[in-house]
Amino acid sequence: MTRTRRTRTGRLLRLAGACALALGLATGTLPAAHGADDPQAAPQAGAQAATYTNPVSAGTVDTFPDPTMIRGKDGLWYAYGTQNPVFQSKGEDGERILPILRSADLVHWDYAGEVFTPATQPAWQGGSRLWAPDIRYFDGHYSLYYSVPGAGTVAIATAPTPTGPWTDGGSVLPSPSGCPSGNIDQAQFTDTDGQPYLYWGSYDTICVAKLSPDRTRTQGAVTQVARGRRVEGGFTVHRGGYYYLFYSDAGCCSGAFSGYQVKVGRATSPTGPFLDDQGTDLNALTSKAGFVAGANGNRWIGPGHNGIQTDLSGQDWLVYHGIPSESPDLAPASGGTLNLSRRPLLIDRLDWINGWPVLRAGAGPSDTAQTAPVTSWAAGGTFNDRTLNGWRTEGSGTAGWSTPTEQDSGGYAVHADSGTAPAHLVSTATAPPNVRAEAELRVTAPGGSAGLDLAYTGTGDRVTAWLDRGRNALVTEALVAGVSTGEQLTALPTGFTWNTWHTVSAELRGTALTVEVSHDRLHDPVAVQQRTVPAGAVRSGSVGLAARGPGAAGDNATATALYTPVTTRVADPAPGALLPAYSDEFDTTTVPGTTAGSPWSWVRGPAAGVTAGSGSLTWPTQTAELYLGDNSASVLQRPAPSGDFTVETRMVFAPGQSSQQAGLVLYENDDRWFKLVHSVLPLANGNGALLQVSEFGKEGERPTTTPPTAVANAPMFGGPTADTLWLRLVHHLDTAHNEHEVRAATSRDGVTWTYAGVWTQTVKGPLRIGLVSMNKAGATARFDYLRTYAG
Repeated sequence: MTRTRRTRTGRLLRLAGACALALGLATGTLPAAHGADDPQAAPQAGAQAATYTNPVSAGTVDTFPDPTMIRGKDGLWYAYGTQNPVFQSKGEDGERILPILRSADLVHWDYAGEVFTPATQPAWQGGSRLWAPDIRYFDGHYSLYYSVPGAGTVAIATAPTPTGPWTDGGSVLPSPSGCPSGNIDQAQFTDTDGQPYLYWGSYDTICVAKLSPDRTRTQGAVTQVARGRRVEGGFTVHRGGYYYLFYSDAGCCSGAFSGYQVKVGRATSPTGPFLDDQGTDLNALTSKAGFVAGANGNRWIGPGHNGIQTDLSGQDWLVYHGIPSESPDLAPASGGTLNLSRRPLLIDRLDWINGWPVLRAGAGPSDTAQTAPVTSWAAGGTFNDRTLNGWRTEGSGTAGWSTPTEQDSGGYAVHADSGTAPAHLVSTATAPPNVRAEAELRVTAPGGSAGLDLAYTGTGDRVTAWLDRGRNALVTEALVAGVSTGEQLTALPTGFTWNTWHTVSAELRGTALTVEVSHDRLHDPVAVQQRTVPAGAVRSGSVGLAARGPGAAGDNATATALYTPVTTRVADPAPGALLPAYSDEFDTTTVPGTTAGSPWSWVRGPAAGVTAGSGSLTWPTQTAELYLGDNSASVLQRPAPSGDFTVETRMVFAPGQSSQQAGLVLYENDDRWFKLVHSVLPLANGNGALLQVSEFGKEGERPTTTPPTAVANAPMFGGPTADTLWLRLVHHLDTAHNEHEVRAATSRDGVTWTYAGVWTQTVKGPLRIGLVSMNKAGATARFDYLRTYAG
């Protein structure tokens, strides 16, 4: 909950926007109405930024929701976003349909066009807004899956390059789709056997089904893999023997009241069952743990809807959007018909600790300068200069290398035919011993092989990962002083598309070698091999391409120092000393707040049926609300200490009807509060199924909407519930920004705690510690204590 200093960003953005608009109108320099930038103006692969500060889309677009990203075969990164008014600050009232950004370093981005214009959008979509793109490369082309909410389906468009031109491929889902969910927020995934899948769904179920071999239509059984309040945005990766399903829950798009968070479950099959880090099935009718990213009290609200990218050192990065607290809402767009939240593009380091992914070791979204992704290399290159400068040829057929060009990849290297002996094209520069190398490889002739060389000091001293077409396999070998330690083969899937590019990446950490083969570097490899190499093979060396036989080609062959993984999480908040003056063990039979001198008092109380004694306060739920204009519920409250504190209760509560809830509140008045409750909510399209959730909500004014909203209300969701549940609210008084920052935590045993995100509100009056039991009669909450701690 550490807070960094905010600048007057909102005012500066407004001033910058006004100046840009005036200048654009005067000089005609507003962004081109549609289409990609001039390819000659594209940045050059291999650029390196020292640091970045979120949002990385600042200065290019105003907003970029639901981002997805890919590294193109030209060595540049491309990002795609939901249809939005991305140039509002430059005077555009309308939206760009699936806008595209381009970068050489993941930090500095240029606008590169959009997928469709109003004139080219497929007519069958009826002018629907288009959401949540997912980009993939397969069989020599780029496939963009996207949501068509107006038609209730997911569609596909294909293109020969990352910026188009795009060809409509129609709807991917049948009607009905087979998933009891909103048919949006799709993501494609390919398993190691080559089988493609599509995940999709929103509000409140995520499903998966197999795709046809050409990846254009779902087929076969539909499996539900996650259920929960407003779960959506599924994105699956394969790592270390597990399939990880990332998703977001709560609300994406309510400005300062967006409760979006990224969570994850993992499975040993792409169809589940997926479990969170506490062992809860993502299909269980409760809220889930497995927190990856949530609001941390700095400027970023509602972080979510993620993709993942890997930099050249092997470090993973979460690609996601967030809402800036100083300017959370865009101005009404499209003639005043759209009221949207501002959701720019963010990136942050994704760490894998004890088998689970977490953003910045648990620190959450960043809003200060951070070390930038590694996008340059120590050795190698992209061949985009169409020469062999910086390379040397060794082995068989040294004169057989050439550098042709093609539309997508630009320059690349190809060898005519080395015969049965290998040819090598290696960098004159070297990379360190602990190294990550990668290259794009293809083999266009039967019997040929293309390879990635690393730790190369000569034809007899090298590590090579081959794509061997004759054996339909990934084959690795390590040579030291001309002696091979033997080949290791990993079969490639049947139907492997040899004539198109595949990324081969190799990580050498000590003597441990890991090699992956994928279509597009998106953590769904079609082959993974791990082996040990001799100590003598661990050395500084060149990176390069290898060829054996006809048809071998390669591109983007680079190597750089392997990343150092972060292995320790940021510590969760720990309560300080118990504050007896602000605590109660409920060990008398007197109902709190009913006698003179009691530290407790009631708002609309005492509630009927409340009893106390023997170490508990028992309170039947009321058919009464504490929600927007209906403030009829009782609140049992007492003063809170000044400054920072933690309040905790143990609650026994087994509700069985929708809307029943009980728990903690930090209460200022009926229209300004924070609450953490065990509540019951219906599962959308769930045939009457009910969700037991830990609901962390806030209510207060929302002045940034047009017109301002006097009282708004929104939840985020914590970890799984139980009939006996421990609840904590951790309060930090941010005096620098005059804000309350409150973080929620739950536990099912009082020992292991699951911490959710942070809600903030401007300080206007003092908060009071309170309890509630409300919304619908028929359940009873038993509070075993109320304890307040310093800090």
